[in-house]
Amino acid sequence: MKVTIFGTGYVGLVTGACLAEVGHQVMCMDVDTNKIDRLKDGIIPIYEPGLEPIVKANIASGNLLFTTSAEEAANHGKVQFIAVGTPPDEDGSADLKYVLAVAESIATYMGDEKIIINKSTVPVGTADKVRAKVQSKLDERTSSLTFTVISNPEFLKEGAAVNDCMRPDRIVIGLDNEGEPRRKVETTMRELYAPFNRNHDKIIFMDVRSAELTKYAANCMLATKISFMNEMANIAERVGADIEQVRQGIGSDPRIGYHFIYPGCGYGGSCFPKDVKALISTSKQLGYKAEILESVENVNDRQKHKLFEMICQHYGCDPENPGDTLKGKVFALWGLAFKPKTDDMREAPSRVLMERLWAAGAKVQAYDPEAMDECQRIYGNRDDLQLMGTQSSTLHKASALVVVTEWQSFRALDTASLKTELKDSVIFDGRNMQDPIYMRKCGFQYYGIGRVSE
Repeated sequence: MKVTIFGTGYVGLVTGACLAEVGHQVMCMDVDTNKIDRLKDGIIPIYEPGLEPIVKANIASGNLLFTTSAEEAANHGKVQFIAVGTPPDEDGSADLKYVLAVAESIATYMGDEKIIINKSTVPVGTADKVRAKVQSKLDERTSSLTFTVISNPEFLKEGAAVNDCMRPDRIVIGLDNEGEPRRKVETTMRELYAPFNRNHDKIIFMDVRSAELTKYAANCMLATKISFMNEMANIAERVGADIEQVRQGIGSDPRIGYHFIYPGCGYGGSCFPKDVKALISTSKQLGYKAEILESVENVNDRQKHKLFEMICQHYGCDPENPGDTLKGKVFALWGLAFKPKTDDMREAPSRVLMERLWAAGAKVQAYDPEAMDECQRIYGNRDDLQLMGTQSSTLHKASALVVVTEWQSFRALDTASLKTELKDSVIFDGRNMQDPIYMRKCGFQYYGIGRVSE
């Protein structure tokens, strides 16, 4: 099947590459000429495990094409995916200008019947706006061409997106057509996703608005579990409990499970913060106060300051007014990306920590397996930031080690080297990667999230 995808960001590129991998003829369109030129040469703009070889193989086979021409893209595919960004507006609502611009482009150039698929994460009611935009442009053209707008939200985890796309848990499709038009669209969508749907039927058909809300509900539920555990960790510290033991105790309940109940220094990335804010904004517009979601956001915002507060507590200064206590101190920082297996630093806790350390006059020596270039892009050259070539080199002349991202390579510590290098023999572990009792036996002052520190 011929497929067009507008947008070559995280969702668009992964979706396009995976559809091409199973034999569809995919054309990806983007307005960024430099990005498209690089993609044609097989240069991937993001780090995602397994993505690069799929892109290169399908460029070579001719199944994956790239273009900057909206006209060429609109006339390529029977199905037209909209997979562009929906950045948060000032009030937290999702900005739909890019989505609607694509809808207008499709309507401007389409020469036959189209199925237009919202793949972007969009507020409930967006399909109606896309439908109105397309129809308005077709009316302007005095065209009688027909089209269908459906919702097909993505459920891709950064760091595991290729696997999620090739082996999805579910394929949610929202459509409002009835009778024969609906059957035609269902048949087309089943044909499109047949290669991913062989083991058992993973396709869930529902109405468009329910599909749009399903995406937000999923991300907000996961964000809620994280913030809940961070709240429990903060309580555990105050009552003298160990949140790791609590986690094992509640995770053994199958109604709760072990997924997403790891406390830490806050969630980040392009999805959870944006989607929680967007659903809060939608609720406000409808006159409903989403109290749980507002609390989820507030807890997470507060949690991102946790590591700095722990550092200040250890060194005996007020986090709101640290004075000169941290001035001149060097902190080794392991992890810049918001999570492992990605180079994404959007809303990353590392950024909150580094910016507060710099404001207090401290310096940072940082290492991340993938996000070094992204950090350089964001912060440029600073006297108080050194990006180091290895995780061990960050320790030289550092007062303390701060672990922010749970990369596997950070788990096995060379305690002898750490003891020799760190001036103060102190570790602040924002992801609870080490055992506090063992670390204290090795001679370190160790601080985890919700762990007994003495």
